[in-house]
Amino acid sequence: MLCADQNFDIAQVIRFFRSQPGELVIYYELEEGERCTCRGIVEVCPKSHRVTRFLEKPQEGVTASRLASVVFYCLRKETLFYLSDFLLRQPEVEDRAFGRFWEWLINEERLPVYGMKLPTGFQLIGQVGLSDYTKWLAHYSAKQQESPAKSIVCRSYARVGLMGNPSDGFNGKTIAMTISNFWAEVTLVESQTLVLLPHPLNDPTEFGSLQDLFCISRKEGYLGGLRLLQATCKKFYQFCSTQGIALTKQNFTLRYDTNIPRQVGLAGSSAIVSATLKCLMKFYNLTEDDLPKPIRANFILNVETDELFITAGLQDRVVQVYEGLIYMDFNKQLMDERGYGEYEALDMSTLPSFWLAYLGDPSDSGHIHSDVRRRWLNGEADVVEAMKHFADLADQARVVFQTKDWPRLAELMDKNFDLRRSVYTDECLGQGNLRMAQLARQFGSAVKLPGSGGAVVGLCVDPERLGEMKRAFQEAGCVFCLIVPHGPPDYEEQGSNNIPINVK
Repeated sequence: MLCADQNFDIAQVIRFFRSQPGELVIYYELEEGERCTCRGIVEVCPKSHRVTRFLEKPQEGVTASRLASVVFYCLRKETLFYLSDFLLRQPEVEDRAFGRFWEWLINEERLPVYGMKLPTGFQLIGQVGLSDYTKWLAHYSAKQQESPAKSIVCRSYARVGLMGNPSDGFNGKTIAMTISNFWAEVTLVESQTLVLLPHPLNDPTEFGSLQDLFCISRKEGYLGGLRLLQATCKKFYQFCSTQGIALTKQNFTLRYDTNIPRQVGLAGSSAIVSATLKCLMKFYNLTEDDLPKPIRANFILNVETDELFITAGLQDRVVQVYEGLIYMDFNKQLMDERGYGEYEALDMSTLPSFWLAYLGDPSDSGHIHSDVRRRWLNGEADVVEAMKHFADLADQARVVFQTKDWPRLAELMDKNFDLRRSVYTDECLGQGNLRMAQLARQFGSAVKLPGSGGAVVGLCVDPERLGEMKRAFQEAGCVFCLIVPHGPPDYEEQGSNNIPINVK
């Protein structure tokens, strides 16, 4: 048996086998054109990883599974006597096949057998001689020389919360959208050793002077993006190990770049984690079945909360995984039962022109999360009712996006901001955020906070005043731009009907 690459990690397989209370079967996903009638097919429970059924070369239509046995098994010593028992039951030599043995052991004897996925194909050589293996080795060697390591480049985009936030952290409902104005990009290249490259600006290790170190540390903090790469890699290996995915022994070099403004609440950290995860999935040939989108969003959140102790909610991660304009319901019952909410992509055609402004110096962005969570957990009526009201605003906005009633959307955005201000003190919201909101309202624009930092998102129902408002924000030391929505791949291919207005 030869794997499609030469990096099969048997040590990882043995570790997984020893962690399970039963036997182990290795399987892979049939490639296009491969027929299940030529393989032993397994049906595996995605939660427990237990093999529920083994079918030796089944006819088409008997099972929907495309997971095929790799003819690689691990047995405990106490299970070996089953081999003798099986042979005694099979007087005919042609029936004494390993596939038939596992079929009997799993389907009839009901022994606990677990599956581990090999995210690559393999070739079953059969009766071969030395020349056949020499040919295969020559093929692998030539393949490595002919195809130098190709870069895997993945992007994730900044997001703006358009309605309902911050109720995403309180079993509420929100609507958010990814925007192509700002992004994080991660590049992965196969290498001899595993290398994480620091960003020259975000992860500085050299400074012109002690004063430079002081100023950079004061503005940017001590923690750049390098920790996000490292935490994602650690969590990814841990996830695959516990989920029964046999990663190959390959190393890589990771580097990242980002233009998402820091500390202004546009989900810059989760964008780096999301882009890193995309690269790792491509590098190790993991598919949507291995890491479905709802689980991927949970994974990204866990990287930040469990590994780096960042206070965060699911909204940012969900919209960055799905991409586009996403309605999210984080109903407690759904979250408790399956671990994720209900997520729905909304129509992005003919969107109004949203704008974004953020502080040039975000040091006054405030600490919006405050003690509201403690009050919510304690059941304080005003906080509980406010979170329900946020969720109701999201439901109303969901209808508005369907009917294209943009003046009504502007009213809801203003209500979202006012409700947030009633729950959080002005000190928590930050004077910079309040000044930007007040400035926007002077020009008749709806405004709200897109996240938990020093930025505001708005909808101006009078496009004629956009240019004047932009100049006012810039004179106040803010950065102002029109939002360019970023949708899923099919949205980008079809083209958006949303044409941003040119603001002079």
